[in-house]
Amino acid sequence: MSENSTRTTDDTAPEAEHIDSVDVFERLLAEEKRVLVDFYAEWCGPCNIMAPTVDEFAAETGAEVVKIDVEELPEIATRYDVKSVPTFIAFRSGEVAERLIGLQEKATLAEAVE
Repeated sequence: MSENSTRTTDDTAPEAEHIDSVDVFERLLAEEKRVLVDFYAEWCGPCNIMAPTVDEFAAETGAEVVKIDVEELPEIATRYDVKSVPTFIAFRSGEVAERLIGLQEKATLAEAVE
């Protein structure tokens, strides 16, 4: 982000990490920690609305928060039966713990990964 850009949150706040390979995703799940995955698509209006909320949540939570573009990694979307976006899947110890579809509040995302 350039120095002239404005941003409502702290520029040093971590954002949700973009996952761009199946191997990286599988290694993340193998770490056996809490993970929230935001399955999205660039063309998806609700996904774009959720993006700042997801990034804020990533900065505030102890869980790992990652984003997967369903068009970039369709094999992961298919594996977890993602049929609409945004879909949020919370993993605990590498297993699906909760699934949320559509626009969500930060509090709902937090409940999903706790």
